[in-house]
Amino acid sequence: MAGSSPAARRSRQWSSPDRRSISSLLTENRNSPLSHQDALAAAQAEHDRVREAAIRVYHDYELQEERRRLLEQQQRILEQQRLEEERIRTEERLRAEEERLRALKAKTVPKLPPEPPAPAPAPVAETNGSITAPEPAKRASAPANPEAISSSKPSPFGLQQPASTNGLNGQVNGATGGKVALPPLSQGFGQAQISPKGPSLATPSLFSQPTKPAVRQTNGQPTITPAKPVIVSDVDRYVEIHRNLKKLRASLLQQSKASPTLKQRMGDMRRELRKNMGQLVGEKGGNRKQSAAIQALLDESLSGRVPSQLVDPSDFITDKREPVEGALHNEPQLPSLFIYLLNHFAKAVINQFINECGAQPKTADPIGVLAAMIFSKDIYLWRGKTMIDILMAKLRVVCPVLFGYYGSDKTEQGRARLGWKKGPTGWIPEQQHTDRMKGLGAGYAAISLRNFANSKFTNPWPPTKYWTAMAKIVNTPPADISDTQCIVLRSMIESSEEKFIHFYGNAAIAALRKALVDFPNKAAEKTPGVSGLQVLAQILKRDIGLEL
Repeated sequence: MAGSSPAARRSRQWSSPDRRSISSLLTENRNSPLSHQDALAAAQAEHDRVREAAIRVYHDYELQEERRRLLEQQQRILEQQRLEEERIRTEERLRAEEERLRALKAKTVPKLPPEPPAPAPAPVAETNGSITAPEPAKRASAPANPEAISSSKPSPFGLQQPASTNGLNGQVNGATGGKVALPPLSQGFGQAQISPKGPSLATPSLFSQPTKPAVRQTNGQPTITPAKPVIVSDVDRYVEIHRNLKKLRASLLQQSKASPTLKQRMGDMRRELRKNMGQLVGEKGGNRKQSAAIQALLDESLSGRVPSQLVDPSDFITDKREPVEGALHNEPQLPSLFIYLLNHFAKAVINQFINECGAQPKTADPIGVLAAMIFSKDIYLWRGKTMIDILMAKLRVVCPVLFGYYGSDKTEQGRARLGWKKGPTGWIPEQQHTDRMKGLGAGYAAISLRNFANSKFTNPWPPTKYWTAMAKIVNTPPADISDTQCIVLRSMIESSEEKFIHFYGNAAIAALRKALVDFPNKAAEKTPGVSGLQVLAQILKRDIGLEL
């Protein structure tokens, strides 16, 4: 209000000095010059106080803004520094790779000196895939090194099997002796070392090649003996097992025509087995009923209550077996109905992987647990060893990538080598093929990464098989890397990396770095499958803190 005293306008934020009482304002000299001077002085003091407070607040605000600006600048500098350090590390890795590449290019392998001419060399005749031995005059040129002298043992199939280490020391043809030693990290996932006796994994072939004659030492003189027919790898043997299983199915069909009891019970067993496989759940202990039902079917087929012809189990395994003391089944033959049910069980396992595990890799775990348990039971072993080769033969046909095969997704021959399914109207769609490979890769990991440390049974497909399969994929030449390989490799690792690290520790981390960092980086073409491996590396870093 005009003319009112300054005392009536008090600041609510900053308190003013106390005014005189109202009685002093009503005195006769309230309008005197002296009273006005006092009022002006008080107003000036209040003005100065408010101004100083405003200046102080403004300075505080400026300090806060300056501090915030400096903090943002510091964070921006740190981020730029981190990016530069990452760039430098990347350039250093590239430089190191280029140096290794140049070193490899600079290496040369000296050629062998020409062989000395032998007097009257005898021709080597090749007849029906076998090589006849040359004359004794040629024997003098045989190597005298005992390590170079080989003697081959015949297999039950008339074919020789190489002693392949499968990328792991101490493991021969899938069997382990004592504790398995890991290969050096510089070699285990480096260039694949191919046994000179077996076909190269880079170009596997289903057709066997004739072998060179073996050389033996007799009384200090080298003696050349006729070679065995051929040598094939386990991978080729799986294809033969798959054919034998088809023949077994046709044989059971013929037997069922002559025996109505066998025909009815065989169909009921097959349907019941398939039904129980479809009822598997992911809860712990939730599959006991299904497992017991499947084992009851296998026990019935072994007992002979349903009569069927006897067959030689050697036709369905990859190794030669002799009777073992204490084994439940040492006899040379087993009921064909038992092998038939094992075959259908393996087929149901593969179908479950394909149909259920493509979108959800974790659902493969209960299926892998059941498969490993069935093939490890003593009652289902033959001569002390598992019959899981039946399952692996089917897996070899539907997913050859796990066994070292590779090819192009864009060619007919390449798709056939990669296990791309062909329907009545041609190749299945790409998305359907991708889902199949995802499920099969996750299923292979679920079978091979099982921990049998606290079990009285022997692991039918130990973790060394997982290491071998991964090594065969990552050792593919850069120009031959395909999307199918990348899809299978990712599904093998996804949701199974902790089990892998549990078994192999730091070696597993190095293998994961090779599979998820080095392998996609060396790919000639950056396809969606290659990018998926790099994305999985980032997911592992985000979710479990694994820095590769």
